[in-house]
Amino acid sequence: IKILSEPQPSEPEPEPQVAAASVDGTMAAAEKNYKSYCSVCHDQGIAGAPTLAPSDWKGRLDQGRDVMVRHAIEGFQGDAGVMPAKGGFVQLSDDEVSATVDYMLLQVQQ
Repeated sequence: IKILSEPQPSEPEPEPQVAAASVDGTMAAAEKNYKSYCSVCHDQGIAGAPTLAPSDWKGRLDQGRDVMVRHAIEGFQGDAGVMPAKGGFVQLSDDEVSATVDYMLLQVQQ
């Protein structure tokens, strides 16, 4: 006769964590892209581009991040202005544009 013991509770697996260097590297690249490309319009509010002033983002934030990323990638024309696809810098990847939107959102939510 074989006696089966009850399974012992195991320690929960730790949640996978993104390495801080990876996040920092992505944000550093996004900041560089912002300064190299996006700031041309966004620093001055050209063509209705929201600056990094939180007040410029009130209605936009209500739309949610996914909508803002889609507008940044695909372009958008609204009552307040126009956003060309990828700001006119088509060499940027969708991931680079998405990360740059995240960088901008971090700036306006601080």
